This record gives sequence, structure tokens and C-alpha cells, in this order.
Amino acid sequence: MSNHQKRLSVPNSWPVERKTEKYTVKAGAGPHGEDGVPLLVLLRDVLGYVDSKKEARYALNQDSILVNGDAISDERRPIGMFDIIAFTEREEYYRVFPDEGGRLALTPIDGDAAGSRLGKIDRKEQVTGGDFQLTLHDGTNIRVEDAGEYATNDSLVIDNDDKSIVAHFTYEEGALVTAVDGQHAGDIGEIDEIVVTQGSGSNTVYANNESGGFETVEEYVVVIDENFVDADSEFAAGSDAAAGADDADDAADDEAADEADDADEEADAE
Repeated sequence: MSNHQKRLSVPNSWPVERKTEKYTVKAGAGPHGEDGVPLLVLLRDVLGYVDSKKEARYALNQDSILVNGDAISDERRPIGMFDIIAFTEREEYYRVFPDEGGRLALTPIDGDAAGSRLGKIDRKEQVTGGDFQLTLHDGTNIRVEDAGEYATNDSLVIDNDDKSIVAHFTYEEGALVTAVDGQHAGDIGEIDEIVVTQGSGSNTVYANNESGGFETVEEYVVVIDENFVDADSEFAAGSDAAAGADDADDAADDEAADEADDADEEADAE
């Protein structure tokens, strides 16, 4: 097996220039399969924090670069969707998020958000002893005693320290999702309809957003929450759309309160 990786043949998710040089670093064994981007590519080609593999190795040996809470010493360690990269000395934190065209991009986040990461449930099965095992998109296995509330295509937020489940997002109509592959990679919207395809074909997901929405296959969507979107997005907490919905709810509550007051006054008058 070759130890070299030609730039022209790297997966579409890798954020590298393909025609500047002939070769790039090859990803080592680890999570995310062939789509995993070597950590060196992010440190050197994306962030520009190092100029060479030697510098990357020196930096990693300081144990100040964490991936999902763990210090990493291998510059070829695959990095993929929703991983959390922390530079403790710089106090910089990034979430790996799909961008246009399916390329992985680094999204700056607060230190508080760097303590956990999102994972999509790819498989659920019962294991020896009666517990259930949930396998996430990056290969992480989570054991739970009762898996009744969890289903494939749901999303979990996992604590990076003890691997406990912090939050659970259900895959259903009305859920907020992002496309992570295909021509709509990077798009975010709310599921409007899930069309089940009979047979071996993929189910189709229709999502709506301020741009008119998009259609993609079920395998390409991941359920997220408003913490994963831009502050000016219609889906962000505190956005105009969300505020409008809150105003409507407040108006309805005020109207109901006024009607109750009127009813009390009529009762007193009688």
C-alpha cells in the first residue's frame, strides 16, 4: 500500500488545493473513514499554524492541541464532521462543519461549546448483557440501558470527557437539519417532509429555508440545533423569525388574558 496521497485524488471533503503540488499527507487509521482529513492538513494548509510536518509533530508533542478533548500526537489523525479542535494555549476552539460543495470547514466556537460534540446515530443494536449500543457516524460507540427513545438518524450531543449523552435531537418533520454531502452540502433548513421509498432506495427529505429549501436523500442530512447556525440565520435563537414567533405567542397570551379579565368583570357585574 502506498504511503503517498495525490492531491488530485483526495476526497471532495478535504480542504486542499489540488493543482499546487502533486502530493499531500495521507490520512492514518482512525474515525470518519476515507473522508477524514489528516490533522496536518488543517494545521498547515487551512490555519497556517505550522509550515511542515516536523513543526506539526513538535506542536502536537506539547499536548496543547486537543481533538474531542483528547491530546493528539499523530499528525495524520483523521479529522471529520463535527469534531472539536481545541488549541488550549491560544484559547481557540473550532468545530468541523460541512461547507459548500461538501468541503469541511472550521467554525470558531466558544470554549464552553468545545466540551461536547454532535454525532449522528448510524446504527442501534443490542449487545451482550442486555444493553444497547448506539454507533455514531464517526465510529463512536455509546452504551445505554434503554434505547427506546433513540433511533437511527437521530443526533446526540456527547460530552468529550465522560462520553455521556448531553442532548438528543429527534429525526422527524420539523427538525432542523444540515446537508453534509451532495449538491446541497452546507445548506440548513427545517424538514418539511420525509418521503419513504419502498424497497432498497433512499428516502427523500424535503427541507425549507429562507432560500426556498432543498431536496436530498436521507443519508445526507444530520439533525442539529440552533447553536450550529449563524447568528443572523432565520433558524438562530433570537433571530427575527424566531422573535416574530415569540411575539405572536406573546400576543396570543395577552389576548387570552384580556378575554379572561373581561369575563371576570362581567361575572362581577352580574
